[in-house]
Amino acid sequence: MDETWLVVGLGNPGKEYARNRHNAGFMVADLVAARIGVKFGRHKRAVAEVAEGRLSPGGPRVVLAKPLTYMNLSGGPVAALAQFYKISVGQVIAVHDELDLGYGQVRAKIGGGEGGHNGLRSMSKSLGGKDYVRVRFGIGRPPGRQDPADFVLSDFSATERKELEFLVDRAADVVETVVTRGVEVAQNTYNGV
Repeated sequence: MDETWLVVGLGNPGKEYARNRHNAGFMVADLVAARIGVKFGRHKRAVAEVAEGRLSPGGPRVVLAKPLTYMNLSGGPVAALAQFYKISVGQVIAVHDELDLGYGQVRAKIGGGEGGHNGLRSMSKSLGGKDYVRVRFGIGRPPGRQDPADFVLSDFSATERKELEFLVDRAADVVETVVTRGVEVAQNTYNGV
């Protein structure tokens, strides 16, 4: 059977959010689309931009998605796409920013809590479960007493931007490894890096 994966980059639509920490998922989805030579377009059944393709000739089919509902309501479009493409919860990958990982760390895992991440909370509720794959893009904790909500909606710092392209590239590698070789291989390859 032809296996299809739904890779969801979490973020907020609009130019003003494009370089925010909260948009790490969009950045990774954009890079995976560029690697496989597909372009995003508006989906007819879900409030999302979607790009479809294969990571390699004959490889698994991938549906890349960027919900356009703003982070806190991401679940509706994700569930609509999963239903439209007949993709089970276990074949969904959420790529998201992660406060609980230091900047520069990228980790893969299956299921777990949402850690206060409203995009994940919305996805879990709409999908009716938490057993989807997460590719966690570490952004670290806010400095001093800065509110985490303000921190995630601020742009990466000049220092962070020096490494950002490399880290987005690594996160895209993690996504591709999950799809082609499985979560365990992705964890063994990247979680210790």
